[in-house]
Amino acid sequence: MIYIRLYFEFFKIGLFSIGGGLATLPFVQQLIERYGWITNEDLLNMIAISESTPGPIGINVATFVGYNTAGTLGGIIATIGLVTPSVIIILLVAHYFIKFNQHPLVQGGLSGIRPAVAGLIAFVAFELGKEELFLSSNNIQDILREINFQAVILLAILLYLINRYKKHPILYLVGAGIAGVIFKY
Repeated sequence: MIYIRLYFEFFKIGLFSIGGGLATLPFVQQLIERYGWITNEDLLNMIAISESTPGPIGINVATFVGYNTAGTLGGIIATIGLVTPSVIIILLVAHYFIKFNQHPLVQGGLSGIRPAVAGLIAFVAFELGKEELFLSSNNIQDILREINFQAVILLAILLYLINRYKKHPILYLVGAGIAGVIFKY
């Protein structure tokens, strides 16, 4: 039964996560709330690992959640569930897109989808960032008392360096990882 649930939950995620791997994150966060298959901390760690290793983040997260929930077969089934809608949709789109590419309805639909995808990604970034930057919070006083200043300082330094030097992202990931180890210990 868990295999069927994994397949169909990730099938739904694959069907509605337009915009790539980061667009899957709001849906995965709903799975966390609904089933508790992984924790928010697991998701944060998986995002960090997925962004620093080869492969699409959505596939990596699906495989991780499936494996964490039901072992190797669960990882395979969750991954297949995630990619099945894409394969079907790509086959259909490839067949019809050239014919209808310039149609005003198609162009209008695509221009409406783009900001929605950006908004979904920004929402998850805010939610996960809030959890990482604030240790635990129930109200405004708690937030002000429990700000994780190390994480805020690291974020500010990282944003400054990215804006100033425009180096390869791997350098920033390695540097942030080293800073995290130093701050943690």
